[in-house]
Amino acid sequence: MSGPSALALSPTFNDAGQLDASFANHGKTQVYFAGSLSSMANGVAVDAQGRILVAAKVGMAAGSRFGLARLLEDGSADLTFGNQGSVIGQFEPGFEAMAAKVYALPDGNILIVGLHYENAHRTLPALALFDPSGRSAPHFGDNGRCVVRLPGNLSHGVRDAWLPPGVPGAEACDAGVQGDGRILLVANHHFELADHAGILIRLDTDGTLDSTFNGRGFVIVRHLLMNTWLNSVRVQHDGRILVGGSINFPEEGLLARYHPDGSLDDHFAVDGFMTFKANGQGAQVSQIIQQDNGDVQCFGSSRDPMRCLTLKIHINGRPDMHCHDGLPQLLEIGRNGAQWTAAQVQADGSVYTAGATIGGIDADFILSRYLPDGQLDRNFGNGAGWVRTRFGPSLDTATSVALQADGNIVVGGYSLDGNYHAIVARYSG
Repeated sequence: MSGPSALALSPTFNDAGQLDASFANHGKTQVYFAGSLSSMANGVAVDAQGRILVAAKVGMAAGSRFGLARLLEDGSADLTFGNQGSVIGQFEPGFEAMAAKVYALPDGNILIVGLHYENAHRTLPALALFDPSGRSAPHFGDNGRCVVRLPGNLSHGVRDAWLPPGVPGAEACDAGVQGDGRILLVANHHFELADHAGILIRLDTDGTLDSTFNGRGFVIVRHLLMNTWLNSVRVQHDGRILVGGSINFPEEGLLARYHPDGSLDDHFAVDGFMTFKANGQGAQVSQIIQQDNGDVQCFGSSRDPMRCLTLKIHINGRPDMHCHDGLPQLLEIGRNGAQWTAAQVQADGSVYTAGATIGGIDADFILSRYLPDGQLDRNFGNGAGWVRTRFGPSLDTATSVALQADGNIVVGGYSLDGNYHAIVARYSG
């Protein structure tokens, strides 16, 4: 393993980017799900009390389930939550499930967003709402659960039985919660093999389709009749909605923007859409953040070769020519490729990104900090702007990132050691 290590100390730089030895077991903890055979953390969040929420895909003897766990601020399990610190369940009885995102809502409730596995090949977006103790919130959906089914099976996606979440594959899941509590989701519908379109969905606070959004609760996202794939959604400060992903084969990065009523914002980029390549190669957007001044940064990866990708644009969708001449920046970490999968902006405009190097035993957590101008922060990671951490003898993948009030960085993911184990690590900010 090359590059700066999160375990290495340097007298030249501060400890930003080092594992926080005061957290759990020398900086990381395995997340416990009672009775599970395996687990993969896909989302993390920090609630108003500083506790860490973890959304996961949990393997049980009867198949996969969604998992929600809560850790205390120091990384120990919160045994007052659910069953010994976690909740394991299904969105509908008799079907497999997984959780990808978790949100600490202002009223103290906890929302998870994931996938309901309709059968061996199809998925549907699904949600569950819990009270602060881990009990289902009965006013939401069907006793706290909601599977989103659209007319014409438009919310049907493809199940990926081969690759775990966090590694580029067929399954995608993201959501955003508006200030009024309504929930935005992305899905991808395959009309037939190699013919798919993105779907942007909005639900009311009770989990029902919001008919004020495009008149039916959803909008089909497709650019120039090309294959369109969505990975991410972000609610702007002004209520407009950004989605990101890719189009075409080979892929080009995609951003599009919609008004709060579901209509396309044709003042963004070119008629509402922006597409780009990375140094002539394919590209994909995994996450979007917005700065206080309205500027947008997107994170993901290039293709062939796979490199960590960042791109900064102005609020109107035009490239920021002061950042890398308006072109995507690629960061090479490792021999087999790397990608950013998650991003979180802090109060000063700096952005933390988490992801992983790809490829067997060379798969490790990676974490970086970017300045508001889109450049790597050389005061992070012993002067490199990024760190790479290996936790186990095999595959380690970071999928999510959240910030604690003291500026420390919480990263969720999983490690393969016999079976997959959900892990959470904390780094100094």
